[in-house]
Amino acid sequence: MYSIGNRVEWLQGPGANCAKTGPVAPRPWHLVLLGPPGVGKGTQAEKIIGEFGACHLSTGDVFRYAARDTSGQAPSPAMATALAAMKRGELVSDNTVVELVRERAGCLACQYGFLLDGFPRTLEQAHALNGILASVERKLDAAINYFAPEPLIIERLSGRRVCKQCRTGYHVANKPPRVAGRCDACGGELFQRDDDKPEAIRTRLQAYAATCNPVLEYYRRQGLLREIEASGDPEAVFAHTRAVIEKLDPVARR
Repeated sequence: MYSIGNRVEWLQGPGANCAKTGPVAPRPWHLVLLGPPGVGKGTQAEKIIGEFGACHLSTGDVFRYAARDTSGQAPSPAMATALAAMKRGELVSDNTVVELVRERAGCLACQYGFLLDGFPRTLEQAHALNGILASVERKLDAAINYFAPEPLIIERLSGRRVCKQCRTGYHVANKPPRVAGRCDACGGELFQRDDDKPEAIRTRLQAYAATCNPVLEYYRRQGLLREIEASGDPEAVFAHTRAVIEKLDPVARR
């Protein structure tokens, strides 16, 4: 397995230095992952970075890290704006998200390559990403879009459960606890998050659908879009993902 950076700079912003040791893949990949909530992007991202060495750059991870940061350091103006919006229960604006990624442009030029997850979500963000990549002299290899039927996505998300104490995640069908309703790790009570309830999931999917088509068309026109059916089990989906990536550059096959 190839080594990757520890993402400190991505999570904390400019000024933080990633640990960059170990073997680097001979071919750094520059990929965007697209797809609705619950389609399995996170699972595929883990498999991609294990196989190809790209560093997983998730905007969701940036927000989660900032929300629980206890270092006492003042956030950047863009992050302060994002945190304020999140505290009000609002979506973070396109301009703010773009600025957060722009602050981390060095991560996009990293020797390990990158796997962008959660960005771009809108056509405006896709245009901005193109400009950021040009500023660090990088180009996308592909935008990989995962898709699956809505009923399957609802089934996957609505089956998730989280421990109230240690936050360990489970799934009633795919990863059930040993004792129903109780966490294997600490014995805490498991619960279903509000945004994992079917009606909330449908709302999230509708919101995604309202913005995704222009992004898909943008990458389709550039010849960068690759689409993968994600209804199967994770290993089968990754077999398709691996084939798609290797086909982009057959010389880079391991």
